[in-house]
Amino acid sequence: MNLRLVVAIAASLIVTAFSLPATAQPGPGMGGMGGMTGMGPGMGAGMGPGAGPRARAPLDCAQAPNPAACKAHQAARAKALETCKDQVGPQRRACLQAQRQNIDCSQSPNPAQCEARKQVYKACEGQAGPAFRQCVQQKMPPVDCSKAFDPARCDLHQKARAACKDKFGPEHRACVLQQLNVK
Repeated sequence: MNLRLVVAIAASLIVTAFSLPATAQPGPGMGGMGGMTGMGPGMGAGMGPGAGPRARAPLDCAQAPNPAACKAHQAARAKALETCKDQVGPQRRACLQAQRQNIDCSQSPNPAQCEARKQVYKACEGQAGPAFRQCVQQKMPPVDCSKAFDPARCDLHQKARAACKDKFGPEHRACVLQQLNVK
C-alpha cells in the first residue's frame, strides 16, 4: 500500500477519534444541564431568561416611524406582563387578553382604530392561536389612511390586505409580501 494513503487514513482516524467525545456531549437544549441558558430542568418555553422562542430585544423606539406610539406600546406591554406575571397557561393568556381590552384609546395615535381593534378582540374572545388571528383578520374594518402616520404606506398595505383577504397564516403573509414587492 502507498505510504501516503496509509498516513492519510491514520490521520483521519485519529481526528475522528478525538472529535467523537466532543460531539457526543449534550449541549444546551438537548437534555444536558445547560446551566441557566437553554433548556435545563424545569425550563419550559416562557419560563427562562428571555421568555421562550418568541423573545426578542426591545425595539429602539428612536428608529421607529412613530416614536411616541412605540414608547406607549412598550409601556402598555410592560404593564400587562407585570400584571399577569404570576399566571401560567390559559389563565395567563386570558389575563393578557383582558389587559389588551383595558388600553386607554384616547392616548392612541389613532383612537378610532384602537377602539375598533378592542371591539374585534372582544368579538373573537373565545378563540386562541390561528383561529383568533383569522377571526381578527376577517372582522377588522379597513383603516382610515388619512389619519395614518404615513398615508401612502398605509394605502399600500390596505391594498395588499384586500388582495390577500381570503388567505390565512403563512399563505397570507407570503401574499402580502408579494403584493408589497418585498423579497
